[in-house]
Amino acid sequence: MSRLAQTHGLTEVQQEILATVREFVDKEIIPVATELEHRDAYPQEIVDGLRELGLFGLMIPEEYGGLGESLLTYALCVEEVARGWMSVSGIVNTHFIVAYMIKQHGTPEQREHFLPRMATGEVRGAFSMSEPGLGSDVSAITSRAVRDGAEYVLDGQKMWLTNGGTANLVAVLVRSDEGHPEGTAPHRSMTTFLIEKEPGFGEVRPGLTIPGKIEKMGYKGVDTTELIMDGLRIPANRVLGGDTGRGFYQMMDGVEVGRVNVAARGCGVAHRAFELGVSYAQQRHAFGKPIAEHQAIQFKLAEMATKVEAAHAMMVNAARKKDSGERNDLEAGMAKYLASEYCKEVVEDAFRIHGGYGFSKEYEIERLYREAPMLLIGEGTAEIQKMIIGRRLLEEYRLHG
Repeated sequence: MSRLAQTHGLTEVQQEILATVREFVDKEIIPVATELEHRDAYPQEIVDGLRELGLFGLMIPEEYGGLGESLLTYALCVEEVARGWMSVSGIVNTHFIVAYMIKQHGTPEQREHFLPRMATGEVRGAFSMSEPGLGSDVSAITSRAVRDGAEYVLDGQKMWLTNGGTANLVAVLVRSDEGHPEGTAPHRSMTTFLIEKEPGFGEVRPGLTIPGKIEKMGYKGVDTTELIMDGLRIPANRVLGGDTGRGFYQMMDGVEVGRVNVAARGCGVAHRAFELGVSYAQQRHAFGKPIAEHQAIQFKLAEMATKVEAAHAMMVNAARKKDSGERNDLEAGMAKYLASEYCKEVVEDAFRIHGGYGFSKEYEIERLYREAPMLLIGEGTAEIQKMIIGRRLLEEYRLHG
């Protein structure tokens, strides 16, 4: 076991779960990740293995067939999976966010209908906020839902759906003016709909089209798609929680735990980059000795390891804060910001240690170098995280009088 990124105070059950996931990553993911990534191939066998491990139901309550584990346990598992291949952790993450939102905000009927099948991985989730003309500015959403008897009719175009093709359940945030007169604050006139669909591309249900995969620089294997709604009819009982106008708060709650997940992914990728760098530095010789014996490389390894430790500690703190029931948007924002930035820096240092070979597709670090940038923008850019952090700090430290 690595000296880095250890977590103190875990129960025996948590330790057993992590050991099982770590073994799966080392045996089933790392040996095939680079080859699958270069082919942009969906890792079906890996996903099937994660289903058998119960990872899709890790945080779903036992009464619905899940393991009922904490956000901390989940985040540590994601860290391990991302160490193997970040795309696989992305497949799990969107599913986890949707399951969390249904558990926290769904009606009893929605929980009974979806959660048991989500726990087994039979139902796989994706969630959708972004649109072609907006990213983090959620208030600018233009997709709409209009009430028509016992149904809603949805129209609009969404963007950047992870698992958009393979998922058969999508949580979609749209504007719904029903009961919210003109002039209502944008965040009070948004609703989350739970849309069931067939996996695949093209028209996956009447009025709903998934055009195809978006080609990306990295983060391959997992499908990233658009979603087009054109007269899509959804029954009223698929409004998350049963009432319109709550979608913004529901989504932000999901994104908050998602930011802990992205922080965990950054920790995992950074940890793997350090492993690759420290190993290569001991094998590569220059000027008559391994480059690891040169002070310049030792300094670099020291900085890399310290960043891995710092990011891991902040991620664990944010997860534990959420598990305690306390507000954690400050801690989650800090963890996501620091982990993604440090991940980029550690990966680049490992790339530099590899020299010219880091530019070769034969070496794993080339893949990590293309994957790390996604963490800088996923679940909110660094700039958005700084805005959240700054506002929360002013709330805590505001002068009075």
